[in-house]
Amino acid sequence: MTATDPALTALAQGWCALSLLHGRIEAHIERALQSAHDLSVREYSLLDVLSRQHNGEGGHLQMKQVADAVVLSQSATTRLVTRLEDRGLLSRYLCPTDRRGIYTDVTDAGLHLLDQARPTNDKALREALDDAARNPELAPLVRVVESLAAPA
Repeated sequence: MTATDPALTALAQGWCALSLLHGRIEAHIERALQSAHDLSVREYSLLDVLSRQHNGEGGHLQMKQVADAVVLSQSATTRLVTRLEDRGLLSRYLCPTDRRGIYTDVTDAGLHLLDQARPTNDKALREALDDAARNPELAPLVRVVESLAAPA
């Protein structure tokens, strides 16, 4: 295939549309979370991921797993954890079976903030998707995203 191959051009256009949709959604949610809860999208995502941990087999995530879940590098994730820990929203402690491992848990204050922020996040997501659905280029992608949430 050459750089002017129609299949590659269509693929690039699809990728650009997906990137545009993601950027619009993230920016809309960011504004809503920042103004209502002083949280960034990444901070919200981190609190959400960590709130789903549990005691027992496979219940806690290693920092690499957390980084993958919030789509950040390990160093950026560590800085994010530190910021939220400084705000009293997270706590860290050594893994009892592997002293090299560090677990991060959401504090009661973090869970409370997450509970308050979840409706804001959900409403902003819905608004961003509704707005994007009015754009003919983005509407098919919105339908795909919505179909992922539909019950099977």
